Amino acid sequence: MTTTTTTSAPGSDAPAATSAPALVRFSSVTKLYGGGESAVTALHEVSLDLPKGSFTAVMGPSGSGKSTFLHCAAGLDRPTSGSVHLAGVGLGDLDEEALTRLRRERVGFVFQSFNLVPSLTAAENISLPLRLAGAKPDKAWLREVVARVGLADRLKHKPGELSGGQQQRVAIARALVARPDVIFADEPTGALDTRTGRDILELLREAVDDLDQSVVMVTHDPRAAAHADAVVFLADGAVVDRLTSPSAEQVAERMMCLED
Repeated sequence: MTTTTTTSAPGSDAPAATSAPALVRFSSVTKLYGGGESAVTALHEVSLDLPKGSFTAVMGPSGSGKSTFLHCAAGLDRPTSGSVHLAGVGLGDLDEEALTRLRRERVGFVFQSFNLVPSLTAAENISLPLRLAGAKPDKAWLREVVARVGLADRLKHKPGELSGGQQQRVAIARALVARPDVIFADEPTGALDTRTGRDILELLREAVDDLDQSVVMVTHDPRAAAHADAVVFLADGAVVDRLTSPSAEQVAERMMCLED
């Protein structure tokens, strides 16, 4: 497996990992929090394409801007300047109602804290995004998703009756069931033990390889990042490097350099 590392100066275009069309496109994106002399720059002139049908990990030291990157990419936050496109749609062109509808219909989310509704069963949590959109699940697709995540015998259980790994499987099924353009995962294994976390990462990998899904994952764990097709490294709000076909050792070495 050949690995190439590409270093990009802040504000420059980082090369796409493949020739696939861009699913997420950042064009000179800057995000400031606060104003005046106390303003904090979370992202600075980030230009980046993430290809469709890929698994991309986003890494960086604490305060590097990776969570802000994810929030802007998913339409959860708006950049101060620059533009973000998701599947060809300019997020800055949408009002709040249209942005909410886009997130509900075209984006899947997997969070460290699972974000399940405690009063609903696993089956109800999985189908919740579709119900909120006024749509009915494709029964054949729902069965396939449930089988993929290994939850066929746990659908009637509520989150409190499930292990952490099972709850995260419910979250992945919920993200997949609406056939979104992309799944954004924020530290999806952060609350799980090593073995369970590996199982969750393998599910995300299978979603890309077998279900034609696209995944963008923020993580601090080099072993998690090694499941991705490419790793984008942020530092001080800028893209500083990109690693394709990564190994955990290569990711850890690069992170050590960024943290020095």
